[in-house]
Amino acid sequence: MNLILFGPPGAGKGTQAKFIVEQYHIPQISTGDMLRAAVKAGSELGLKAKSVMDSGGLVSDDLVLALVKERLSSPDCKQGFILDGFPRTLAQADALLQVLDAIDKSIDHVISLDVDNGEIVKRLSGRRTCPTCGKGYHVIYDAPRVANVCDACGVPLIQRDDDSEQTVKNRLDVYEQQTAPLKSYFDAKLLLRHVNGCGSISDIQQQICSCLGGIGDRP
Repeated sequence: MNLILFGPPGAGKGTQAKFIVEQYHIPQISTGDMLRAAVKAGSELGLKAKSVMDSGGLVSDDLVLALVKERLSSPDCKQGFILDGFPRTLAQADALLQVLDAIDKSIDHVISLDVDNGEIVKRLSGRRTCPTCGKGYHVIYDAPRVANVCDACGVPLIQRDDDSEQTVKNRLDVYEQQTAPLKSYFDAKLLLRHVNGCGSISDIQQQICSCLGGIGDRP
């Protein structure tokens, strides 16, 4: 089963990707992981990518797609894969389908974890972290015993800069600009599956299994 997973920051994409990996026994593949692995392995593509990254440049679509083709041709992808964070543009989506066609593969489902922007802002802007021990809290869902103070260390909690309400809203704007055209693109190809990202983790997982034909219900 070959999948693409979309989800805004704070939608629980990491949790659900891990579930899909464990339930369907397919690898989760991100461009970041691929780049790091290729560089570490010292492959021809990895050396090219390293040269670009060391100079502060952005790795080109052509190089990323070559890495994608190489990775998806690996034995562990024989039974399927889940692409996380790629494609990000319509051009990448078109090129990805061409790459898959060249290695006799295709996308079966594109899963979109849908969560209201207001809920995302509440989830992310409420996160707090202890600067001493690193323990994470949430002002609503996992509050410390004493407001804004770490239970273990007794020091004031901090909010990461990228969790501020305005920054979260900006990140959501970028996400919508990037993914809205992609959703329409895959919807037109009858591949898009909407999953309500609100509710319990198990409820969301059941939705995903239903979208994928109930295979995940097998013992």
